Amino acid sequence: MKSPYKGKTGLRRLMNAFGYSISGTFAAFKYEDAFRQEVFLSLVLIPLAIYLGESEIEQGLMISSILLIIIVELLNSSIEATVDRISIKRHKLAKRAKDIGSAAVFFSLINAAVIWFLILVK
Repeated sequence: MKSPYKGKTGLRRLMNAFGYSISGTFAAFKYEDAFRQEVFLSLVLIPLAIYLGESEIEQGLMISSILLIIIVELLNSSIEATVDRISIKRHKLAKRAKDIGSAAVFFSLINAAVIWFLILVK
């Protein structure tokens, strides 16, 4: 069975995808406290990475580690929203899905901390 939402191609598909991405970003910023905190933190850390990184590779690693946190947070938020859409009742599989998403965010934070530590304490 083909989705009625699939079928746009070419430039129209790209324009739609861009619009969905912007909409999702605004929704995450509006409804997700953790996402807002990470965006504000990135507004400080990304310029700091450009200043502190001695090479383009170091700057790129530092910046990408921060962007990875935001990406993983968006995925975690979408998992949480989907689970809550299905049911807000407590269920062990719902808890597992949310906990695993949270763990992914946690490990992306550890990843960023390790990268920044290794670059700054060389």
